[in-house]
Parts: sequence; C-alpha cells; structure tokens
Amino acid sequence: MSVRENLADRMPGGDAGLIVAVLLVTYAAYVLVGVGLGYSLRGQLNTIAVLTFYIGVFAMLALALNLHWGYTGLFNIGIVGFMAIGIYVMALVSKPLYEAGGAAQVGGLGLPLIVGIVAGMAAAALLGLVVALPALRLRADYLAIVTIAMSEIIRFSLLSNDLQRFQLFGNRVGFGGGSGLILDFTDPLQAFFQAFGLWNAYLGVVDAFTVVVPNNPKPVVDGLVYGFVLLCFVAGYFWLLKRTGESPFGRVLKAIREDEDVANSLGKDTNQFKIKSFMLGCALMGLAGILWLMTQGAVTPNFFRPRITFFVWIALIIGGAGSNTGSVLGGAVFAAVLYQGPRYFKNLVDTVLPSTSAPSGFGPAIAPLISNLNPAPMFFYTIDSIRQLQLVIMGLVLIWLMHNRPEGMLGYRKETAAGIPLTAAHARRTAADGGEVDDAAPATDAATEGGDDDE
Repeated sequence: MSVRENLADRMPGGDAGLIVAVLLVTYAAYVLVGVGLGYSLRGQLNTIAVLTFYIGVFAMLALALNLHWGYTGLFNIGIVGFMAIGIYVMALVSKPLYEAGGAAQVGGLGLPLIVGIVAGMAAAALLGLVVALPALRLRADYLAIVTIAMSEIIRFSLLSNDLQRFQLFGNRVGFGGGSGLILDFTDPLQAFFQAFGLWNAYLGVVDAFTVVVPNNPKPVVDGLVYGFVLLCFVAGYFWLLKRTGESPFGRVLKAIREDEDVANSLGKDTNQFKIKSFMLGCALMGLAGILWLMTQGAVTPNFFRPRITFFVWIALIIGGAGSNTGSVLGGAVFAAVLYQGPRYFKNLVDTVLPSTSAPSGFGPAIAPLISNLNPAPMFFYTIDSIRQLQLVIMGLVLIWLMHNRPEGMLGYRKETAAGIPLTAAHARRTAADGGEVDDAAPATDAATEGGDDDE
C-alpha cells in the first residue's frame, strides 16, 4: 500500500481531508510565528492572506504542470512563457482605452475583465499549439529545450521597443516594453461583486470589519477574500484534472507517459492526445499567471524569468508527479516553507536576538569559525543573507529530494485509472451476482492502469 493510501485512509475525508489538514497545520505554524514576532491582529491577518495567495498560485501551477509531466510525460520548462502570454493578452483586451495625458502610456481595448481572462487563456492555449506542433517528435530534454527557448523568446519580445506601443483596431495599445505595463482596469474583486450586484453588500462587510481592524480594513479584507478566491480556483483545477485523469482520455495520456510506442500500436493517435493535453495545461498556466498578477497594479517582462518555472517544478516534485493531491500539497509546502518561510524565520531570529549584528561580508563571517570554531558570526551572516541564499536552499532541498524521496510526499503516479475497481470485494460482489470469477487470479489492492479506453 502506498504512502498516499496510508495517509488518505487515516484522514477523515480522504484526499480532501488530507489537504485541509495540511493547510490548517501550516496556518497554525504561521500564527504561532506571528505570536512570537509580536504581530498585531492586522499583521496576523495580512500574513495569512499573503500565505494563502502564494499557496493558491503555486498549487494551481503545480496542478497544470502535473497534467503535462505527471499525466502525459511532457517535459515543459517554459511555464513562465504561458503565464506571460496570459496576463499580457488579458491586459491588452481589458485595459481602458488610451487617454492622452493619463498615467498609462498605452491603453487596451476596454472590454470586460472576464473577456480579457478568456482571451488570455485562449492565447496561452494557442501558443501551446504553436509550440507543440513542431515539437511532437521531441521527447524529454529536447522538448524541454524548445519550451524554455520559447519562454525566453516571449520575455525578450515583451522587452522590445517594437511592442511597447502599436495601433490595434484604431486604438493605441501595447505591452509597455521594459518599463512595464500599468494594469489600470477595474479592481478584479470589485468587478466580480458588481457583476452579481453584491458590491454594496461587500462594502458593508468591510465596514463591519472595523470592529476587528479599526483603521482602513479594506486592504486586509481584500487580501483575505482574494486568497479564498484563489483556493476556490485550486479546487476547480483539482476537480478538472481529477475528472480528466479518470476519463478514457486521461488513461490514454498515462499510456503515452509510460510508453508512447505501445499506445500507438493500440491504435491511438498519440500526437493528437499530446496536443490536446499540452494546450489544456498551457491554458491553465495562462489563467494562473492572470490570477497571480492581475491585482498587482503593474507587470514587467523580467518577472517572467526561468526561476518561476524552477519554483513550480520543485513544488511538483515535493508533492509527487502524477498525483493531483500531491500537487496541491507540494504547492502549499513550497509556498509556506521554501518561498515565504525564510523571511519569517529571519524575522523570528531578529526578534528573539535583537541585539546581535551580522558581519558585513563572507570573510569576517567565516574567519571566527576557522580560527576559534565560533559558528555564531557565520550563523548570523547566513540569516541576514537568507533571501539571497533562497535559491541555494531550494537547490539543496531539490538535491535531497531527488536522492531520498524522488516519488514525492504522496508517491509517484498513483492516480486511479481503471474503469472499474479491481478489488477482492468487487470480485466477491460479482460472484454473488452470478458472474464468473477466476479464483486463481490474485486480487489487487488498488485499481490498475489498465482497462479499455473508449475514445
């Protein structure tokens, strides 16, 4: 029995209960750290809001990557390219029309925000199609080279002055070039509540929140509500990919992952399946990019450096490729421990030991350790530089994971794929109903990856 099955069986609610339990433990740990840091209630709520935001975006991206790598075996390391296309096309469609003398150097088409979101997802999916068509015969590291090259082409194109501003349908639009793009459309939360006629009710909730946060509670409430919205999107991604993985289409994807030649020999057009899988995953990555950046007020091309792709891969590896539950947990653990954790740990050390000062450089930090075996200066230098050392820490964690737990937290590729549960209990029920059962055949503990794929 796999680690995933053990944990899920012991947890009320199965996989969903496991995810909720991990999130509650994570939030409790951050609250305790906040108490140690002496945070006010407002500070605690802001901490929870920021943590929820990063858990949401990394969980969504890990789930989208799981469709590519965990289900289909497509080695995509150009995630940031699809994120960039999603948010930039959304901004192009939904930014207000250009007005001379305004703060924004370029405008958009002025269409509703939901139209821009759909357009951004469609653009990311079409880019996935463009990348997939010439790369169909490429596997493993060759596909990786194509995708990372694509992401860098996108980034440098957005930096180009040629795309900084141009005319589209008679309107002055553009991508802002290296100076970035101001996202001056209606606040997403406001647009959402106004669409359902609930904006005044939402403002009433904000006013009532003054009992908890007396001064300007709206940013706090906005952060908490938007974090909850992101968790709802995570649930939507999870449901979509779970249904996909359990469908005949998903079983063919897993067959391609295991051995594409065998899937071809069984009459499946693997190229078509890979294209559909790649396009769907790219659309989900584009939506995750939109949700990450649409509330930030501005976006610049250099945000989309390859390190974001590196972060998403670590999140997927932590959770376990092939497992949707593992993808969500991997995104949560990565966001809480490796992405946000170092900053909170530094704040905690500074609070506990406020009178200490870190050496100004590596030399003064290492010298006492070598001469007097005094580790304190090196420790405080490391804590003071922990944000700069974050990538080093992530790399060390990744190396450890690949050596000690390559299958991730919940095991590797354990999602159910059979059309029927091939268990001993099911066999006994079949026999009781008058069916024939081969007593010599061993009963399995879990559904296998077999079964007829009726496409």
